[in-house]
Amino acid sequence: MDIIFVRHGESHDNLEKRFSRDFITLTERGIQQIKDARENLAAYDYNKVYVSPLKRTLQTLSHLGLEGEVDDRVREMNFGIFTGLTFNEYQDKYPKETRMWMEDSLNYTIPEGESIADTFKRVESFMEEMLERNENALVVTHEGIIRLACSWVIGSPDHFYRFRADNGSATVISADTNYRFIKQLNHK
Repeated sequence: MDIIFVRHGESHDNLEKRFSRDFITLTERGIQQIKDARENLAAYDYNKVYVSPLKRTLQTLSHLGLEGEVDDRVREMNFGIFTGLTFNEYQDKYPKETRMWMEDSLNYTIPEGESIADTFKRVESFMEEMLERNENALVVTHEGIIRLACSWVIGSPDHFYRFRADNGSATVISADTNYRFIKQLNHK
């Protein structure tokens, strides 16, 4: 089975380097990235489409000309009190929480949000269900979720920072009950 992950196009918060808010939309460049991705996706075979419930992913799905099933497990990590802020802004506003997160970014739960480890559990649940279904799927989602799906291949969220997913790129994970591997990473 192949799971094709597509990261949403560039959003206004991506442009400003903010932890994205749920209602943020794509920039004109982001829309073009998805039009380009649409051409690339023609080469992939999938039976089902899943999408994060956030505005930028739903907009991406629309520009891909697809319909999909919303699944909360592939929504971006909840950054809680850091949401909508740049690094400098949340560092100034929440110095204690920033320090705690920097010391253990995998396990620290951002107030009103979640940890990377908690988000990994959501992604792991999604990936295990995909294994049971054993069908090729396309997932329109976020960089954090794609990084965690790649980490799932290795078996631990500890590898989160070793992956990258650019806006409009495709990452393909192949898996069955006996093996898992990253077939393609960050393809545009």
